[in-house]
Amino acid sequence: MHTHTGQTFAPTSTLLEIHVPDFSKVKDFYGTLGFKTVWERIPDGFKGYLIMKMGDNILCFWAGNEHVYEQEYFSQFPKETPRGYGIEIVLMVKDIQKFYEEIKSKLEIREPLQLRPWGLEDFRVVDPFGYYLRFTSYHNILDPKNAVK
Repeated sequence: MHTHTGQTFAPTSTLLEIHVPDFSKVKDFYGTLGFKTVWERIPDGFKGYLIMKMGDNILCFWAGNEHVYEQEYFSQFPKETPRGYGIEIVLMVKDIQKFYEEIKSKLEIREPLQLRPWGLEDFRVVDPFGYYLRFTSYHNILDPKNAVK
């Protein structure tokens, strides 16, 4: 376990790093969803970084400025390309119905809360940079009972 700013975190082996050109939009959008800033390195060239947390969900954001477009791999695509094209970010929340009721009037919902064929409820939104977010009930993704029947 690691401790930072009085909070304890279990170590994780996989992180999702989202490349974005503007941390203020990130903090506004994800703050509306209940994410809190854990720490931030103010963008300075390629050195910008932001960590946000909601429950057990941790998201990492890189750049926060125009340098995001100069990253080696992504620089081959036009700036207008949605950053999250072809990616779905799945976030688990403890009380999906309550969470949905709290945010549905604050953000554009792309797919409303509904029971899915695999037995879990979820809903979907898109962030300001084109990342597709699926909010779902807590479950063990490694359990085969969660496979689509």
